[in-house]
Amino acid sequence: MARKMIPKPTESELEILQVLWQHGPSTVRFVNDELSQRREVGYTTTLKLLQLMLDKGLALRDDDARTHVYRAAVREEETQGLLLDKFVDAAFGGSAMKLVMQALGNRRTSREEVAQIRRLLNDIEIQNDTTPPSTDPTR
Repeated sequence: MARKMIPKPTESELEILQVLWQHGPSTVRFVNDELSQRREVGYTTTLKLLQLMLDKGLALRDDDARTHVYRAAVREEETQGLLLDKFVDAAFGGSAMKLVMQALGNRRTSREEVAQIRRLLNDIEIQNDTTPPSTDPTR
């Protein structure tokens, strides 16, 4: 199934989306205050970024109140999938195995994380066993 075309957010836009995904609809002031906890950022910069995100289709704005409230126009999971697909293609030649090997080989993985990974792999195997093969020659 093809993904809906969503614009790729910049790093700064992704930071704002994280705030909107975590806290829901928010004012520019709230978003700016949240961003300022991590790094220094001016109010007008946050406002301009939100306006650009509105134009790109990454954010929506409620103009009903005196204070504009912004919310994410894209789902977190879809955006993560898009970014991950592009990253895996660019950095690992499209190989999920290379990505996983790099991720697991470069840091200590806890027993709990290994158990979660095993459960995920088991779930994927079960899903693959119960999903009929595609008749689409492009897959």
